[in-house]
Parts: sequence; C-alpha cells; structure tokens
Amino acid sequence: MKIVLFGATGNIGNVILDEALARGHEVTAVVRDPAKLATKNPKLEVVKGDVADATSLAPALAGADAAIASLNDHATPANVPKQATALLDALAAAGVKRFAWVGGAGSLETAPGVRVIDDPNFPETWKASANSQIEALKAFRGSDARVDWTYISPAAEIAPGERKGSFRVGGDQLLVDGDGHSRISIADFAIGVLDRIEKGDAVKKRVTFAY
Repeated sequence: MKIVLFGATGNIGNVILDEALARGHEVTAVVRDPAKLATKNPKLEVVKGDVADATSLAPALAGADAAIASLNDHATPANVPKQATALLDALAAAGVKRFAWVGGAGSLETAPGVRVIDDPNFPETWKASANSQIEALKAFRGSDARVDWTYISPAAEIAPGERKGSFRVGGDQLLVDGDGHSRISIADFAIGVLDRIEKGDAVKKRVTFAY
C-alpha cells in the first residue's frame, strides 16, 4: 500500500513508520522539518508539509491508498481537533479512503458514562491534551467526509517496550489486565495501527489496544 504518514518524527509516529516500512509499504512522511527525520529507506519519501496548510498536502496525498496521523500539539492543544477536521477534508478531496488517527485514552470508559479523564486522580497537566483528543473524536463522529476513518486510543499507559505481537483489541471501554493495569508498548500499538489500515475492519469506529 501507499501510505501517507503525518507525525513521523514523534515517539509513536516514528515507530509506526518503522512498522509500515518493515511490512513493505511505500510511505510518504509529511513533516514540517524533513531534517528531523533520520530514517532512510528506499520505500520512504519525506516531504515538507503542514497540516495547518491543506494546500500543501495535496501533492503528498495524490495516489495514496491510506493515511495515518500521530499528532499532538502540547503547546496549543486546541489545534488538535482542527487538525483532525483539516485532514478529513484533505483526504476526502484527494480520494484517500482509509485513515487511522492516533487519539488519546482519556475518553475511554471505565464504567458506563465514566471516562478515564473523569478520575479525580487524572493528572492535571494531561487534561488539556486529553480534552483536545476528546474534541477530535467528536469531530470524527460528527464529520460527513467520505473517509473510512478509525480513531485509535492507546491503553492508559503506552511506552517503549517489547514487541510481543499479541494484545487485545477493544472499543470504547478501557482494557485492563488481571492486575487492573492498562498498558501497551509503542511497538505493539504500531502493529495494531497497521493492522487496522491493512484490514480496514474498523470503519468509522474507535478502537483501543492493550495487553
């Protein structure tokens, strides 16, 4: 597949890039500063572009089969739902059907009507970012763009770690293990993202991955 990746220089995006290339996909990485992406591969093309400027994305999206976005604006969280909407519109205009968005875990339910972010122990410093991803999920669910999007929430804890190749796939509820922990490695999360892109089996749904 020809995949366009936004956010390839980030901690999660860079691992998604490695997973996509390892599977033999042709990847176009759209980044604001190409010099920051050190990965070299014959199947990788790095182009300069900015999600905030939709016109800059059209050349990269031309002929693509799918797109993946792993974006997070810690400095200006309010930009995140705007980025989601801008990408949905740009993908629809370019005729790119499949789209995976790396979202947050804050909107996952721990009980009916109770979200992760509603926990009184949820870190205050994470709330702005979590709320921006909650608004992005609303933007996806309210969009009429002709794009087969999938909003992907990680487990509550996601960090570098072993690539086990085995994890659970859920929906709107937080997945926890027998000890009550919700976690996944970035490497296994990347597997889940590429699986959804290849299979197209979670159209206009939110999914989550955890051990």
